[in-house]
Order: sequence, then structure tokens, then C-alpha cells
Amino acid sequence: VQHTHATEAMAEPAYTVPAFSQRWIEEYQRVSSHVGKGLASIQKELHRMRVATKTQVENIAIKREVQEMMHKKGTSSTETDKAPDFLVALRPHAAWEKTPVKLFCTVDGHPRPIVKWYKGGKPVDPLSAPGKYKIESKYGVHSLIISRCVVSDTAEYSAVATNSHGSTTSKAFVTVNSEFFFLSLSLPVFEVFALKDLSLPHMTVIHHSKLEITMLDRFGVSFGTEGGSISLVCTMVVVPDLPNVPPLAQWYRDDKLLKAGKLAEIKVGGGAATLTLPHLAKDDEGLYTLRMWTKDGTTEHSAYLFVKDAAPSVAGAPGAPISVKAFDINSDYVLVAWKPPNTTNEAAITGYFVDKRESGSATWSQCNDASVRICKYPVHGLSVGHAYHFRVRAVNSAGISRPSRESDKVTSPTCMCFACVGVPSAPGQVVATRNTKSSVFVQWDPPKHPNHLIGYYIDASLVGSKAWAPCNHKPYKHTRFVVHGLTPGETYVFRVQAVNIYGLSDESQESTPIAVESALTTPSAPHGITMLSCDGVSMIIAWKSPKHCGGSKINAYYVDKRDADTLAWKEVNSAPTKTKTYTVDGLTEGTFYEFKVQAGNLAGVGVPSAPSTPLKCEAWTSAVPGPAYDLALREVRGDSLVILWKAPVYTGASAVTGYIVEMAKKGHHYHPLNEEAIGHCYLQVTGLEAGAEYTFKVKAVNAEGVGKASQASEPVVAKALPGTQEIQCGVDEDTGDIFLSFEACEISETSNFAWSKNYKEIRDCPRVAIETKGKRSKLTFVNPDVSDLGAFSVVVTDTDGVSASHTVTEDALNTMLELSYNIRHPIVPLKHQLNYEVLEKGHVRFWLQCLKMSPAVTYRFIVNDKEVTSSDSHKISHDVNTRVIQMTVDHFSKASEATYTVQIHDGRAKNQSSLVLLRDVFKAVLKEAEFQRSEHIRKQGPHFAEYLSYHVDDDCTVLLVCKVANVKKETVFHWFKDEEEIVLATPPNVMSGSVALPISLFSRKDQGHYEAKLSDDRGKDTSVFDISGQVFDDIINAIAHIAGSSASELVLQCTPEGIRLQCYMKYYTEEIRTAWLHKDSKISSSEKMRIAGTAEMAWMQIREPSEKEKGHYSIQIMDATKSHTRTFDLSGQDRGRVVGGLPDVVTIMEQKTLSLTCTVWGDPSPEVTWFKNENEVVSTEHAKITLEANKFASLTITAVTPEDSGKYSINVRNKYGGEFVEITVSVYKHGESPPEPKMGGRGATPAPLASKTPAQTPTPAQTPIPQTPTPSLKSPTPSLRSPTPTAKSPTPPRHVKSPSPARSLKSPTPPRK
Repeated sequence: VQHTHATEAMAEPAYTVPAFSQRWIEEYQRVSSHVGKGLASIQKELHRMRVATKTQVENIAIKREVQEMMHKKGTSSTETDKAPDFLVALRPHAAWEKTPVKLFCTVDGHPRPIVKWYKGGKPVDPLSAPGKYKIESKYGVHSLIISRCVVSDTAEYSAVATNSHGSTTSKAFVTVNSEFFFLSLSLPVFEVFALKDLSLPHMTVIHHSKLEITMLDRFGVSFGTEGGSISLVCTMVVVPDLPNVPPLAQWYRDDKLLKAGKLAEIKVGGGAATLTLPHLAKDDEGLYTLRMWTKDGTTEHSAYLFVKDAAPSVAGAPGAPISVKAFDINSDYVLVAWKPPNTTNEAAITGYFVDKRESGSATWSQCNDASVRICKYPVHGLSVGHAYHFRVRAVNSAGISRPSRESDKVTSPTCMCFACVGVPSAPGQVVATRNTKSSVFVQWDPPKHPNHLIGYYIDASLVGSKAWAPCNHKPYKHTRFVVHGLTPGETYVFRVQAVNIYGLSDESQESTPIAVESALTTPSAPHGITMLSCDGVSMIIAWKSPKHCGGSKINAYYVDKRDADTLAWKEVNSAPTKTKTYTVDGLTEGTFYEFKVQAGNLAGVGVPSAPSTPLKCEAWTSAVPGPAYDLALREVRGDSLVILWKAPVYTGASAVTGYIVEMAKKGHHYHPLNEEAIGHCYLQVTGLEAGAEYTFKVKAVNAEGVGKASQASEPVVAKALPGTQEIQCGVDEDTGDIFLSFEACEISETSNFAWSKNYKEIRDCPRVAIETKGKRSKLTFVNPDVSDLGAFSVVVTDTDGVSASHTVTEDALNTMLELSYNIRHPIVPLKHQLNYEVLEKGHVRFWLQCLKMSPAVTYRFIVNDKEVTSSDSHKISHDVNTRVIQMTVDHFSKASEATYTVQIHDGRAKNQSSLVLLRDVFKAVLKEAEFQRSEHIRKQGPHFAEYLSYHVDDDCTVLLVCKVANVKKETVFHWFKDEEEIVLATPPNVMSGSVALPISLFSRKDQGHYEAKLSDDRGKDTSVFDISGQVFDDIINAIAHIAGSSASELVLQCTPEGIRLQCYMKYYTEEIRTAWLHKDSKISSSEKMRIAGTAEMAWMQIREPSEKEKGHYSIQIMDATKSHTRTFDLSGQDRGRVVGGLPDVVTIMEQKTLSLTCTVWGDPSPEVTWFKNENEVVSTEHAKITLEANKFASLTITAVTPEDSGKYSINVRNKYGGEFVEITVSVYKHGESPPEPKMGGRGATPAPLASKTPAQTPTPAQTPIPQTPTPSLKSPTPSLRSPTPTAKSPTPPRHVKSPSPARSLKSPTPPRK
């Protein structure tokens, strides 16, 4: 690109010297002097000149347009959705009759626009006049060809490009002149009429050498990877573009012609020449050249292709060998040779394996069992007449490389002689010189002992880095090489190795370090010459800097002038000027002048600019200001940029008060960006479309109005440079300085970092210090304050616009000032302030923790303004790993009441922390210390690890439990209640670690003061537990919870007095809170309804029930949190039931008469069935059953015997339900004691059954019939249980009052976590 720009700058403008006009004059003179030769020869000459002139004009215009398009395309962004835009617009044409006209335009846009052609506003239809019009469209280049023009073809032609984002139009006027019009200008009248009937010569066959080819997008230096693919493409414009006559394109690699095949695909046509390498190997690396045959001979383009090694199959394995060739020596002997790969960071190559395969087969076989060390190997055992391919693999200590590209088939006999006996010697001196901003030119001396040299490998390394990277992957034959792909601005060193079949030579000496910069050349031409002011005898002109400085700072400008009507240039300034403005004196008022400017640097004076437009020397008298100038675009990003300018030299009738900035998107008109004039010479523009191209103009404003617009700025694409970074604002962690830092994404040797505040350059300002090193520049504030607020920007000169800005706000400055103060006055950061902790033996530990601590930290403890040093009583230490400083006081006493302070110094940082232990706080700490001290003494002998607490088992047994520690077999354990010892049947087992005292049938009688005592020859310990008050209530509530959860539904039991509602549960005592309800009204115990219970149940007796006792009954068993309710319904129909008369238990002496009589009730009258031991009793003389008046039922057994003992029951039932009553009968012999009575039971059933067998009676869902539980008779002396309680804290539960003091006291300062 730089070469293209330099070529453009050095070339004279195409139309400055109209060569074809001069040629027409010469031709006219020649024709006039030889008019006697005849009209036929004159017409031929005229026709030839006419065609040649038109061709020359079109070629010049096309070249200019193509170059402009190349430049624009090089600066455009990656393709995004955008409206159509004409990169090359239509241009007017003037043609003669019977000659063709080609209208040519290039359209950009995405999606690709559709172009339609119009003549005089009407669409052009090629079918309306076959052969007249030809429309073509290829790769964005659109053309309309008008064959054999006539005068009627004179019109305005337009091309309309349309896509989904809009449309745009380009217009041009075509003028077709008659042959008579032209001849009348140059020949006598008789000659004009004589020439009009002459015909044009016929077109001959077009050869490749007749085509005009202009290359557009050319392939550049490319980088590929082994095993991949790559395409090298060059687009072009071909004139004429004939489908049947494609241009002749030839591709070369290292000056060797390539042929199309499976390793190289060549395509030409469609405005492009393409070379595709589908299977890249390192053999493909080299200099590729595209050579095209054109009218002027040949045109060509070259660029290097680098192919790097693919990832190895084994880490550290070498790269694949290169250039494998097989030489057919005789019928069964082939010599295979190859070139070794480059090795930089891999281990040295120890040998090679050669593989072979027959043509047509895909199977490879290894030829050598042991690796060979040199790059040749004779392969034996081949079949006569067979064709073979060979490949090679390299070996080192890490593994085997990928295979090389296979060789061609063995075809021609060749004899090779290898006389060398070792690797070449190292190459000589290596010299690196600047080439471009991403490449370096390296050359070296050949080795003194080449030993059949194959080529060279070049390596590069960044200065300061020990890592070397290969620059080429295929041996290079020459002693000079251009290394591409380097990082601009970085400094490199280079080395070279020679290679032959035996391997690589030693490395050459390293080159001197070189920074990657463009080669030093003269600058390109300045541009944009404009007039800033004129007083009638002098002008002030300005211009824009060259686009390329040539690698050196521009230090001179030279201005030339001339009258617009003369060709001679005159020097304006013999002494160079360094500014981009100059006052030209000694001018003549009213005269038009042209100016051109040349720039100079260390390399010399560059090419002159194009002449300015003619500028009239006329005094400016306008009241409005002149144009602003020197527009510059900075901080270009995807959606914003900053435009800067300089104030106009000519201010008009009054001072400039502001500026209006106008912007135009490509293809659009200019529009103002600010409604009100701004008073400074810069503006930040936001809301840009990423990838779009914009230009800007600036107008100055004064009291008289808006002045003349400036020259348009350079077109700019809204896209940040690759790698662009922003200014970083921060505070130096070491010095505390507030700074702005910027790292450039690119830099050149002549670049400078220009810092500005509010876009005014900072020069020798005492408030800031600027330091630049390499790609980084740092602006440091000196004593910053509010006067340093504002926008700071930096521009890197001699780059492609590297710049950035940062606004320092008041809030940000205050934050950084605070941080700066902390850095300059550092403190040791603390994670935890000074704290205390009471240790096990009553020692008190004072400690704090830092966030950071170095091994050089120093500190001291101060107690009541007196420093304390480490001693036996005060142990002081610190740990750098945990960053903890501590002091342990062994004996904390009343004298320890004080204020404790720690002072810390760590380098320049310091800090202190204090803890006040006075009055109540100190008393709490002292109490805890004394308690811990006594606890330590207590734990030297047998002691309680957990003090007494209670636990309620599932069977409602209350356990007093504790845990013991440090016991032995001789340790004695005793239980006491109210100072009276409790003797258990089984002595407590202290060796189990836990002891329990069970209290069954717990009730109010069990309240009291319980003690557990532990003792042996080492000491004793006591734990007390007081069961009274709230503790007693808590135990009862725990029992009530278990009992209520286990309670059965209410059941009905008939008794001699009436009926009884019973609720069975695991344990009942009158201390459990219960409530009986009838129809939701609470029942109080009375003679009619007596409430009581046993250990197994709670019951309510209803004496002589009547109708008013019908209804819903319930019992509520309440614990601390909930109520357990059980119900029974006596409000149903008149079911069969026993209303009284039967006892629960009967004991009778043998030979007596037993009469079981009861009253039954029910409506309708119930059926009555008697059972013994669940078997129905049949009425006999011994056991007689009677039912009188359906009311009185009886079972009479005469002369009872022991066999009559058992469980009797009566089942009374009707259609609404019934009930049964059980009676236990015990018969004893005369002289024996009556047996202990056992209770029977009663139950109710909800529905009658056809069967009378009780075993088949189903249990109802709403009132299940419970089995009468047999009460367990518990020993008055509680039995010992020894459960293993769950692990608890050695501290007693808080809800249990213990005579021992509290277990711990907490520090008022949060403890360390």
C-alpha cells in the first residue's frame, strides 16, 4: 500500500499535460502538409488517430479510477449491511459516430445491489435493438456498451443501484459527434465531403497480447499451516472483457512454473485469477508470482507464502522432512533423498525413517528398521517394472514427526554423487535492515564450507526473550530473505543455519537488534492546499501533511508558485518552513496563482503536491470569517470520533464567536451537528454507524454571520484501529502519584506522544510530568487539585491515527487523592482489631490480625502507657503466615485491669490498635478467667464432661443423664435426692462415660434437689439438678406430648354406676393438663360426672346416664405447644347397649352360684348373646340364659367349678349398633385366697351384624375397639438404665439451673474467624 501511495504521489496528474491534444496538432500539421496523398490515406490516418485517442483517454481514466477504488477499498471496513454506494461513478463521454462507448461504474453495498440502466429517464432494453446495447455486471463492476454510436445516442445515461437498504443514482452525459463536425474543424470543405463515405477497417481476431489488464486486489504475504488449504486471488479489470478470450495467467513458485493438478488448482475468469493449494505442505512455501500477458507485454505480482508445521502427533516431536525425491538407479535399487526440517525449540533430530508404497495402493511399509542419520537412503528389494512413491519421517527423543509429502513416481535414471562428509559450517555475519512496518530484510554471508549446501533456515527472537521462532519452514537457497509477520515497533534479532543432507549447521552469530520500522524514504506529497486570507498583495496559504512521512520526521516544507496562465514555476521560499502555513508576498492583485508544496525529511525532499486550484489575489473584505483549516480526526472508534481544527486567519468584521460543524455520510449531503455555535476548536461526534465513511466541514461564526466552509476533512471510516487501547487513570502503588497512562497499538521510530488538556497541547507545564518509554507514555500530575479537571488526550504522531482521551472528573480525582494519601502515608491494614480470648487454663490472649505483613515487621505492646516485653508471664510473638500478633498473660488478676495497645511498624507503614478492659468489661473477663482456671483444676481429677440434664423416653420414663470424664475403675458415683442417697439395684458404670438415673411414673412426688457425686483419690466433682418450678413443668409437658401422641380414641365402658368414657395412653398422671368437654362445654368433676385416671388411662364416669347426657364428648391432652384431642359421640340412635349392672371382675368360690345380670336397652329391642372365651354360650341347666321384658339379661351358672373360670362377655345389638361388655370370672377352691383381680373392658360397635360370633365383628372406623392394655407393675425402686446420650457441649444447658458459674464470657470486640 505504501508503495502504491508513493507511486501515485510521484506520478504527474493525468490531465496536466494533455498529450493527446498535442498529438492532434502534430497529426493535423502532418496531414495538411501531405494533403496531396489522397483522401483515402487521409481518412485512414484520421480513423486510426481517432480510435487511438479515444483508447488512450479511456485507459487513462480507467487507471485513475481503478487506483482510487483500490485506495478506497484498502481503507474500507469489513462488509456489513449498508446501502448502495458508487465507488467509481459514471463519467461523461464524447464519441464520434460509428465508434463504441462503454459506460463504466463500480458499486459497493450489502446485500449486493442490482443495477438498472436508463437513457433519458427510460430503461435501456437490449432486446429492443439487438446488438446495439450490451449490459455486463461482474464482481461489482457494471458496464453499458453502446455499439456503433449514432448522433441520436446523445443523451443523459444513468445507472440506478438498489438493495434492501436503499438506492443511489450515478449520471453521465454522452455526446456523439458527427464525422463532419470533427473534419470541419481541421480540413477544407471539399475534403470533408470526400471523407464521409469511407468505411472503417474490420476488427481482427483478439490475441492475449491485445488485452488491457489492470490488477485490483492483489494477494499479499500469506501464512498457512501444514495440512490445510489456501487460495491466492488477484482480481483485475480486463479490457475488452470477452468471455471466449480469457487472459493468459501463469503461476510460478520460486520462478518455477506451476501446472494444474491435485496439488495446485488454477482458475482464470470472471475478473479474477485464483491459485488454490488444497493440501498444504512445507514444500509449498516460497515466493509465488502471477504473470499476466497484456497489450504492453506482461504484468505480474509476487508475494511470499509461509507454511508452518502442523501440530505434532507427540509433543516435542520434530517437523516433517521436506522435498522428498526418489532417483531410479537400476531395476531394484532406488536412492531416496530429502531435506531436513528446521528445529528451533525441539530436541535435535536423531534419524529418519523411509516409507514406500506402490502406485495404486494406499498401504505404506517402512523400508529401514533402524533410523538413518543422513538425508539419503538406498531402498532395495523393489519389484521390476513397478512404480513407487516414498515419504520420510523424522525422529528425535520426543517421538516421530508427521510424514512428509510423498514423492513423485520414479521415472528417470539419475546418478547422484554425495562427496560431502558432514554438515555445513555456520553462515557468516547476519545483517538486518528496515523494510516495512511489519517486515525486516535479512542478509548473511554464506558458510565457508558449504558441503553441498541445500539451503538456509532463518530464525527470529524478540530482544530479551530466549524463545526462537522459525521464519521459514523450507530451506531457502539465497543469502537474503524478507521476514514478514513481525510486530510493528518490537525489536528483534535474527540467526541463520545452513542445511545439507547431513543436517543443520551450527547457528550463526545473532544480528544486531533492529526495531521493525518502515524503510527511510522521502515523504509523500502534501495535499489540500487552500487559501486562508488575502490582502491584495499577499496570500496566506495552508496545506495538509503528507500521508506518509517516509520513516523520518518532516522538518521542511518548500512552496512554489506560478501564474495560472504560465507553465514556469518559481520558488517562493528558499529557506524551509516547518509550519503548514505560509505567507506568500509580492503578488499582483487580480492575478490567478497556482501553488505546489514539497515536504522534506532526513532522506531528502519528496515529490511535489498536485498544483492547487487557481487562487485569485484579491483583498478579502467580507464581514464574515474565513475558513477554518487543518482539520484533524482523532480518537476514531466504532461509534464516535473527535474532530479538531484551527481558527481562521481571516476573522472578518468582528471576532470569531464560535463554530458550526457539518458532517456528511458517504452518499449523503452535509448537515450541521450543532445547532448553536461552540466556542472551542474541537467537537466530539457520537452516534456514528460502525463501518460507515464520513467527511466533515467547519464554518466559523462571528457577529455578522456564518463564514465560508473549510475544506472537507479526509474521509474516515468509523472503526477503531486493531488493538486500540484507552487511557488508563490510576495511582502509583509505590509513590502515590496520580497518573494517566497510554499504550499505543502501533508506533514508528519517529513517533511522539503529544498530550493535550482540553485539546490544547501541553508544553513545559509544571503541573504535569510526561515520561515515554517504548509504546507507553505516562503523564503524572504534580500536586493535583481541581485545576487539573478536564479532558486529557494523547496523539501518537506518524501513525495511522493512534489516539485516545480520558476525562478527569471531580469525584474520580477525590477518590484518587484519598488513595494517594493512603499510599504516601501508609498504614498496616488490619483484618481484626486488638481482641482478647480467655484460654483453657485461665490465661488471657490478646491478639490482632493484619491483612498484610512482611517478615521485617516490628511491634510493641503497651499496657497503661508502659511497654511490656516478652517474659514468662507475658509471652509475645507473631506469625507472618497467619499475620497474627499476640500476647498471652499467664495469670490474669485484678492488677490486669488496664488499656492494652499494640503499635505496629512494617516498612513505611504503621498502625496501632487499643482495647480497653475497665470496670464491668474487665470484671466479666476476670470472672471468665477465674472460672476457666478452676475448671482446669477440676478437670485434673474425675469430673463431669456434661452436667446433669433430663431426657424423657418414648415410654414416658424420665432420665437424669450426665457424662463423666477422666475416670477409672476406682472412681465412685453416688446419686442423691434432697441429700438422701438413692441406691440403685445396679451400680452406675462410670467407665461407659455416661450415667443415667431413670424415674418411672413421674409425678409431683418426684420433685426435689438431685445431686450426682463423683470421686476417687485424685479429687471429686458434683453436679446438681433441681426438679421444680419451670423444670418440672417442662418435664410434664414433655410427658404430655408423648402421652397425647399415643392416646387412643375414647371408648365406652359400662360400670355398675353407669357408663365410663376411657382414653388409653402410654402414661397418665394428674399433673398432665387435660380437659373433658361435652358439646364443646368444659366438664368439671362432680358426683354426676367424676373425672380421674390411672397410669394407663384417663376416664370420666357418668352416673345413671339420661337423655340429657347424650351428645359429643371429647378429651384434650395439652403439652407446651399443642393440644391432642380424642372424641366419642353419644348422640346417635337408640342402639343396643348395656346400661348397668355388670362388674368388671368376679371372684367366686367353687360350688357357689354365679349370676351375671344387667339391664339392656335399645329401640328396637336388642338381641343379647353371651360368650365365654370368645365362644358363644348355649343355655343349659348348668349355665342358664334369660332375657326378661327385653330389658333384664342374665347368665346364671350353678355349682361353679374351676373350669368355669374365664373371660365372659355380653353382646347387645340392634340395627343401629350395639356394644359388648367383658367380665373376668375367677373360681377358687375353698380355703384358698382369692386371686388378684384383673380388669375387663367394654367396647361399642356402630352397626349390627348377622353373625353373633364376636371374632367376626369388624372394628368400626370412627370408634375402634382397643384391646384393654394390661398395666405393667413397676417396681417402686427405679431400675437403672444406661443409654448413651448424644454428644453435647461440656457447658450445661442454659435452661437448667446449675450452681456452677457460666461456662464462658465473650469479648466485646468481635473474635477472629
